[in-house]
Amino acid sequence: MKLLIDAALSPRVAEGLRDAGYDAVHVRDYHLASAPDAEIFALAEREERVLVSADTHFAMLLALRQARKPSVILLRRVPRHPVAQVALLASQLHTLEAALEAGAVATFDGPRVRIRRLGGS
Repeated sequence: MKLLIDAALSPRVAEGLRDAGYDAVHVRDYHLASAPDAEIFALAEREERVLVSADTHFAMLLALRQARKPSVILLRRVPRHPVAQVALLASQLHTLEAALEAGAVATFDGPRVRIRRLGGS
């Protein structure tokens, strides 16, 4: 599973996920740290990456498009420290992989993880 970490999260999240064996890049790696959400969304779709963000706009954009891809992982009410975020993501990504590959929004909300499968073409 390939991941794109949004500017709402530290580049250290991408680094930590790479260290854990994931193909993870941060938007800064593309010089897109201040790019509009639509441009970041398009990059994730083009490179078939799951977008990881704390920005709720991405889940809304995906829902409005009524599309299955790219999938989004939304971090809400989780620890703000990148090391803790990496640990949380790394502990759950293997269980979310099938849903995210099919098209889903996975929301980490405190201790809970909610998965909403996406419809569309």
